[in-house]
Amino acid sequence: MQLRPEIRLEEVPGPARIAPWTAALTAEVRASRRDPDAVELASGRFVVLHDPEGQEAWHGTFRLVTLVRATLEPEVGADPMLAEVAWSWFADALASAGLDAHAAGGTVTRVLSQSFGALDERPEQVELEVRASWTARDEDLGPHLRAWGTLLCTTAGLPPLPAGVVPLPRRR
Repeated sequence: MQLRPEIRLEEVPGPARIAPWTAALTAEVRASRRDPDAVELASGRFVVLHDPEGQEAWHGTFRLVTLVRATLEPEVGADPMLAEVAWSWFADALASAGLDAHAAGGTVTRVLSQSFGALDERPEQVELEVRASWTARDEDLGPHLRAWGTLLCTTAGLPPLPAGVVPLPRRR
């Protein structure tokens, strides 16, 4: 399984005491896959929780927990439908990977920062955060990771790519 080249993954320790088995990845989506100093467009975390006994709230033995963050333009952040649209990105990402959102839940948070006084030269900044969790119906977690990658890229503002299409590098 391969994610888009703009995504940089790193394995990190999973959370302790939530489940007997855990694994976690962090990711950054950069404007250029070749330039390590390229602007970060989005970042996130993908956590796999596994309890062979299952947990009642999960309705299964594997629970996936994700976080995606991105900075948006102020006019996008002011859209009253932003939360619903961002949640639809999550649902669409699962659907595009052939998954259903079994026992899914989450939040969409938008933070608008305005600076004042000595900092009033700073532009307004809007941060979007999508937190979601859902239960995997089987042990094949590849499609779930692919869905998270799609959510990361959508939140970053990258256009969708049809299966088998490789993005061309951006011109400088």
